[in-house]
Amino acid sequence: MRDTSELTAAAERFADRLRTAPQSRLQRGAAAEGLALARELADRAQRLEFPGREPVTMPDAGVFTVADQLVVAATDLAETLRTAPAGAPEGDLDEAVRLVREAEARSGL
Repeated sequence: MRDTSELTAAAERFADRLRTAPQSRLQRGAAAEGLALARELADRAQRLEFPGREPVTMPDAGVFTVADQLVVAATDLAETLRTAPAGAPEGDLDEAVRLVREAEARSGL
C-alpha cells in the first residue's frame, strides 16, 4: 500500500485557503479552479476504481462548497491509489499532488 498523505495534505491546504477566501475572490476564479481540480481528481479515482465505465462529473454546487468537494475527491483518489493492486501506475500519485499544487498556484490564493 502506498502512502497517500502528501496528496490529502496538499488538498486540505488548498481547501483551507478556499474556505477562508472572500466571496469576491472565489467568484473571480479561485472556486472555478478548485472545482476543476475536484472534477479531475474525481474522474481519475473513478477511472481507476471502475475501469471501462464512464465517470460521473462532479456537479457545481456553488462557490461555498468547492473546498469540501475538493477534499472528498482528493480523499477518494488517495484511497483508490492507496489500495490499488501491485502494478498500478506509480506516477499517478505524484501527478495528482502536482495537479493540486498547480491549481492552488493558479487560484491566486
